[in-house]
Amino acid sequence: MKACAALNTSLAAPKRPPDSPSDSVQPEPTRIEPIFSPRLWGSRSLAPLYPEKSNLAEPLGEAWLTGVDCKIASGPFAGKSLGQAWSAMPAEWRGTRLVSREFPILVKFIFPQDKLSIQVHPNDAYAAAHEQDAGGRGKTEMWHAVSSEPSASLLLGLKPGTDKQKFLDAMKEDRLEEIFQSHLVNPGDTFFVAAGTPHTIGPRMILCEVQEYSDLTYRVYDYGRVDGKGKPRELHIEKALEVMKFGAAAQAKVRPLHLPGERVHKTLLAACSYFATERWEFRATVQAESRHDCFELFVVIDGSGYIHWQGAPLPYQRGQCWFIPASLGKFSLQPEQSTSAIRTYVPDLLRLHAELRQAAIPETQLAQTVFA
Repeated sequence: MKACAALNTSLAAPKRPPDSPSDSVQPEPTRIEPIFSPRLWGSRSLAPLYPEKSNLAEPLGEAWLTGVDCKIASGPFAGKSLGQAWSAMPAEWRGTRLVSREFPILVKFIFPQDKLSIQVHPNDAYAAAHEQDAGGRGKTEMWHAVSSEPSASLLLGLKPGTDKQKFLDAMKEDRLEEIFQSHLVNPGDTFFVAAGTPHTIGPRMILCEVQEYSDLTYRVYDYGRVDGKGKPRELHIEKALEVMKFGAAAQAKVRPLHLPGERVHKTLLAACSYFATERWEFRATVQAESRHDCFELFVVIDGSGYIHWQGAPLPYQRGQCWFIPASLGKFSLQPEQSTSAIRTYVPDLLRLHAELRQAAIPETQLAQTVFA
């Protein structure tokens, strides 16, 4: 049974020759163009994030902001795909901990106007053993609600006491939704989805998804939908049952942690070994500095302004994704309009834990936001 996988060999970053000219490329904030993906459950308008994409001929479900096939729109690698740019970047752009790794983080916007399939993702061990042709990596993810309409909801995790047999019985009787935990979704809510946790997203919301770079999805139920050729999408029930965590308590809405910041309201939305994701909100200029050990991604979900660095100011606006090289150093964000942005990076989880403990955040709160 073949898994639903959209990855290709471009994920792998070939090694650069020792004397590659890119070693002399100076770091600068770099904008990445999104790729928009049609989906049966998608929307015919992506406003307000992308107001130019309204009255669409076919529904679009996802905007991939860091797909390896996305084009670089600015800087010395402009015109290349992200995969090509990643393989050509100087090591100091990536960061001291990511010199030889493949591009690690996939960020998307999701625009559902119908329910997604009921599905589950494998972990790294299972993917490495069974899905090498699809990249060999599992999928842990988080969702942050950019917007939602009243009564919007999603299903995440099974109700207590649901074992494999009860799941199979519910599937045969066409009542799978009844055995899931349902959660209302309000703007600003965040959900952490560990590999092995079954789930589906409902309509009337826009989510920002940050995830381990993988597109392995095992569909269990697709609500009887068919594609443009009248064929149902493939299901992967056997593999889904192998990776599904029965009896595990699913994390509900993540409790964000407030972080210190001058002229900026920062919250840590969720963190694990694959990503740490923050939300920044600011109305005045914010001074910042790159991390040195890892690049960062800034995704603008509202507002506009300028990124100031050693070179000419760069304008940012809603819906854009910016790559901040680890070696950039000091830079600042100057808003023209009040700005909300997602900042995400690959953390040193032990170091992050230590920093949060030093900020006197209780362990009980850490456990609700930082996941091993």
